[in-house]
Amino acid sequence: MTRHRQRARAVSPRYESTIGKAKATSTDTAPTKVRRLRPIDALRGIAIMLMIVYHFCFDLRFYRVTQADFEHDPFWLGFRALIVTSFMLLVGISLVLADRARLSREHFWKRIALITGCALAASVASYLIFPRTFIYFGILHCIAVASVLAWPVTQRPRLAAAIGVVILVAGLTLAHPVFDQRALSWLGFTTAKPATEDFVPLAPWAGVVFVGIALGHALIRANFRPVAFLDATPEWIRWLGRHSLVVYMVHQPILLALLWVAVR
Repeated sequence: MTRHRQRARAVSPRYESTIGKAKATSTDTAPTKVRRLRPIDALRGIAIMLMIVYHFCFDLRFYRVTQADFEHDPFWLGFRALIVTSFMLLVGISLVLADRARLSREHFWKRIALITGCALAASVASYLIFPRTFIYFGILHCIAVASVLAWPVTQRPRLAAAIGVVILVAGLTLAHPVFDQRALSWLGFTTAKPATEDFVPLAPWAGVVFVGIALGHALIRANFRPVAFLDATPEWIRWLGRHSLVVYMVHQPILLALLWVAVR
């Protein structure tokens, strides 16, 4: 290994045990116990908090307490884009950290199966509440598929960044009516947003995951100094980040139930 690549893979003592960089073993699939990175948990927790705020405001409109225009108002469109971008970047960063920790393929596929199961549960639940506009390809669906697509280039940040930029540009600039049908709309390239409560197509959003891989490598090269200030984040925010999938699955039913009691 060249001296340049050694520097690129170097990790400060502060975080070396945290990302679980394993010693060489007889098999690459042997998992290493991973300690949590507090700044990454904090970032994920902040993203979860923003999502809860967004959904709380959305539920207020659902109960006709407010009349916010989530479909056209630049503020709400930008707010949603910020939340989705945060989550997708963190997916890419997490893929890098999992690879550095030498987590097994079995662990990866179990995680994908869990996310896919939660995505299907979200689709079923949304169908019961919004049968005409149920979620058929939302953020969990996109995370599951994009993770599988991005996983092979986890160790190649430059290639990941290039792929990410191509997907982003294509998703933001290309559109054709053939992609407006539900069977193809999940790929992106639609001429208009489908009638669904949550829509996160692969183009452009999978591109953010690929960019997140490059960002993860950059953070490791910088010894996580750009996010070190988040070490001081309150524990409850990091707790949200550690349990983000569970919080995602339960927060909407809780919000809807509490607001139902309040408005009645």
